Amino acid sequence: MQNSERLKGVDVFVAVAQAGSFIRAAERLRLTGSAVGKAIARLEARLDARLFERSTRRLALTDAGTRFLAACTRVLGELEEAEHALHAEGELLAGRLRVDLPATYGRLVVLPVLTAFLQRYPRIKPVLSFTDRYVDLEDEGIDVTVRIGSPEAWSPALGHCLLGQDRKVFCAAPSYLAAHGAPASVEALGEHAVIMYGKADSRVSPLLIRRGNALVEQRAFDARIVTGDAEVQAGLTVAGLGIAQMSTWLIERHLKDGSLVEVLPDYATPGLTMHVVWPKAKQDVPRVRELVDVLRAALSESMT
Repeated sequence: MQNSERLKGVDVFVAVAQAGSFIRAAERLRLTGSAVGKAIARLEARLDARLFERSTRRLALTDAGTRFLAACTRVLGELEEAEHALHAEGELLAGRLRVDLPATYGRLVVLPVLTAFLQRYPRIKPVLSFTDRYVDLEDEGIDVTVRIGSPEAWSPALGHCLLGQDRKVFCAAPSYLAAHGAPASVEALGEHAVIMYGKADSRVSPLLIRRGNALVEQRAFDARIVTGDAEVQAGLTVAGLGIAQMSTWLIERHLKDGSLVEVLPDYATPGLTMHVVWPKAKQDVPRVRELVDVLRAALSESMT
């Protein structure tokens, strides 16, 4: 028997038992007396037990009916308590919620998930920041963050969940490849315009090179363009100004629509791990717990 079948007629049975009359139960349930009688008959047939003693004067529960009523009352009471608990928790999904996100990843990947979350819970009042600097959650009062890369050891005060690991791939626009051809090897990148990511202090992040199953190497190249903004790096590459190594989450849409093409696929390499992080002291706050669960589910799926 399907679980859903077991619930059919239970509410009618309880109403009749409590009212002591088919007619009064029908009035409460806004059904016809015939509909109530048929529901009880089907329930008795399914249970293979008589639930009521019927006479012209009175309606009384049988021993089986008394036992079944006690079980139904207990189950319906537990369902009602569960509904009240969920409603109460929903009422608690309100108030200030401070969220800090990596600038580019936050805007492109996390913000759509966060927007849907805030539409679902309109009583939550978010304070959002998008920055690539290291944020101390405890000192700055942050409730939830997403971190790209992880420390060697996590603070015992922080809860964290691994979302996955990105991939770094080499790519170029079809227009660039038509004009300059595709490099046949990593060494051939020295003959191409390379667009690299760099810091404001003039430090340029090296390219990561993976050879088969060997360890990843860091390789410096003479860059044609250096930028400290990942979206700008992607835009310059789409414009056909050179070849870049970028994370798949950043350029996924460009690879799908053909505005970028992967080159040197044998040299693609694992990138940084990504985590959702929160202070353990706040993990039982309903709005914090709910956002962590939503981000964990949505962002883990996006990494697969």
